[in-house]
Amino acid sequence: MTLVDPQTADTAEVPDGWVRVCAVSDLEVERGRAALLGGTQIALFLLHGGRVHAVSNFDPYSRAHVISRGIVGTKQDAPTVASPMYKQVFDLRTGSCLDTQGKEPASLHVWPVAVSDGQVLVRWEAQS
Repeated sequence: MTLVDPQTADTAEVPDGWVRVCAVSDLEVERGRAALLGGTQIALFLLHGGRVHAVSNFDPYSRAHVISRGIVGTKQDAPTVASPMYKQVFDLRTGSCLDTQGKEPASLHVWPVAVSDGQVLVRWEAQS
């Protein structure tokens, strides 16, 4: 897991409100990676087209931090991740659960991501 303290992260050439999390080369295509920003776990996913997504690593159904270990796929052109626990499928763009497996609807928090000079940046607001 990558550990990043948003308060002390290297901010050279990083726009205000963004945090450098890792290098794109630290990610594997269609494999999740977990990062800890302050006290919040996020899951990063690099897709075949080069797009990076950041969602909460917390699975609202199993209540475990496991989304980064999920199975990446697509559903009706939406990039998705399936929870490794109960197999609910989440849209990586919106965090919406596309397949609740008969449970109540829930979603993942999503953060905007940018890639600059080979570095993954996450838009980070102080969490209260």
